[in-house]
Amino acid sequence: MARSPLVAGNWKMNGLLASAGELQKIMAGAEKLAGVDVMVFPPATLLAGFAAAARGSRVAIGAQDCHALAAGAFTGDISAEMLKDAGAQAVIVGHSERRHYHGETDVMVRDKALAARRAGLMAIVCIGETQAERDAGHARAVLRTQLDGSLPDGTADFAVAYEPVWAIGSGLTPTPRDIADMHGFIRQFLSSRYGEAAQQTRILYGGSVKPSNAAELLTVDNVDGALIGGASLKAEEFLAIAQVYG
Repeated sequence: MARSPLVAGNWKMNGLLASAGELQKIMAGAEKLAGVDVMVFPPATLLAGFAAAARGSRVAIGAQDCHALAAGAFTGDISAEMLKDAGAQAVIVGHSERRHYHGETDVMVRDKALAARRAGLMAIVCIGETQAERDAGHARAVLRTQLDGSLPDGTADFAVAYEPVWAIGSGLTPTPRDIADMHGFIRQFLSSRYGEAAQQTRILYGGSVKPSNAAELLTVDNVDGALIGGASLKAEEFLAIAQVYG
């Protein structure tokens, strides 16, 4: 069964109201890209406005994080239900920056993925090893632990984003052979846990993806799209990456 590729732009802590112009450009360009799903993940301050602007277009809007609970006394947090109410269709959970800077554990990530399911959002669950872990030969073991602890039981109604921590924002990228090896390992894990349904689960690659290397990286076996950071802030670069599938 064919999996529809997904190209997702994670804006991280970037973007002001004036950034709506970039969204308009992305929306216009996405109309010509029938072969790929396109998502933009703006900061929370822009979520509702972007969702309203993108309604009826080929661009879906998602959120960058959520709380595990639906409501409560958690100052500054946003629940998955609130994100859904604001117009989000998906949410990123377990990004390496959340794991590193905010101390998020696999259990916390799994609880957020379950919250996304509860609210009717697609979760993009992020995993990835550090340079030290890769150099020590522990990359697969690290991924296995993260997958085992971060993914919810039941159905495989999520996407997985493999983002080697050492490649995020560094300009460094694994070779296509390395990516094929890791994505093949992830697919094997998903199949062993979720059965045939895992063949429909999209596995995205993330880590210094740019127009100049997109065709080489995103056409590797078991790579079903990309989770893009810096290059997603400019419509021209983001669309050039998405055109690999268009």
